[in-house]
Amino acid sequence: MVERPAGFWVRVGASILDVIVVSGTIFILAALFGLTQDAREIVDGIGNLLYSLLLPVLWYGYTVGKRLLGIRIVKLDGSNVGFGTMLLRVIVAGFVYAITLMIAFIVSAFMVAFRKDKRSIHDMIAKTYVTYEKAAEANPYQES
Repeated sequence: MVERPAGFWVRVGASILDVIVVSGTIFILAALFGLTQDAREIVDGIGNLLYSLLLPVLWYGYTVGKRLLGIRIVKLDGSNVGFGTMLLRVIVAGFVYAITLMIAFIVSAFMVAFRKDKRSIHDMIAKTYVTYEKAAEANPYQES
């Protein structure tokens, strides 16, 4: 059940923040280590891919941008995403967007903007949605 879905603009904002975090960090590191433009682009692509795949799995569906804006990715049942789910959401959906020459990406933007549940094509593929619901994070200092 989709609860408190996050809409178009907050998701765009989170994506912009994520690009700034990852690409900005890689740009600075590339300058420090003297990487060529081609090498920097390869590292940037790999960095963005790993960030998109791994961080939501390790951090209760959050990326830095999503955390700052108070949204996160969850499975349809509200549980945390796993690696397989994120592979579907990022890799498979990326192929769908690429083979449709980004037409599916544009359709996804309209889906997030206008559907009641705010789910895009990559959410449909991975059986996920983006929500304002906070994660029930384990607090090691909390007594049971």
